[in-house]
Formats: sequence, C-alpha cells, structure tokens
Amino acid sequence: QVQLVESGGGLVQPGGSLRLSCAAPGSIFNSYAMGWYRQAPGKQRELVARITSDGSTNFADSVKGRFTISRDDAKNMVYLQMNSLKPEDTAVYYCNARFMTVNYWGQGTQVTVSS
Repeated sequence: QVQLVESGGGLVQPGGSLRLSCAAPGSIFNSYAMGWYRQAPGKQRELVARITSDGSTNFADSVKGRFTISRDDAKNMVYLQMNSLKPEDTAVYYCNARFMTVNYWGQGTQVTVSS
C-alpha cells in the first residue's frame, strides 16, 4: 500500500500564503509524476499543479503566477507554495502520484482562505 502524507493546510486570510508538503515512498518517487489536486464543496476534483520526474511543470490557469510546485528528490517530498491566496482557493488539497494508469492519493488537507 502506497501512502502519500500531506501537511501544511490551514486557515489563511486573502492575500496570504501557505506551503503544502507531501511525503511519498522512495520506491515510487523518482519514477512518478507528482501533483496536487483540489476539491471544493459541490465541485469536481481538479488538477492544480503537476511536476514530472524530470522537473517539467504545469498549472491550472486559475493558479498560474501565484502557485509554484517543486520536488526534493533527496527527501522524497513535493511542495506546493501558494501565494496571493483567494477565497476561491478554498478546498481540500490532495497529493497525487501518477505513473501511466496508476494513481495514488493522499488523504487530503483542508485549505481555507477567509477573513
């Protein structure tokens, strides 16, 4: 059983920043694309950002210029730095590891942007 463990969610005011972290097993980290998805109440889960094993990244249009994704291969960690947060960023954020048709998910961490 592959476990992805997220941390770093919480409550932040609009315009603030948060950094999410995800720990993955070393057995998959170097081969899998790592990503962050989010799901707001009543909405479908959507891709926020992804980083491949060779460091290529892509982002949802709604977060471009505000969020960055990075990975630390030595620590088997992936990070999502979220700046200039907006109320519409409020959601449960999930870490994802993907290789071809195989997907693993974390348990999710709540991010709430509110004054």
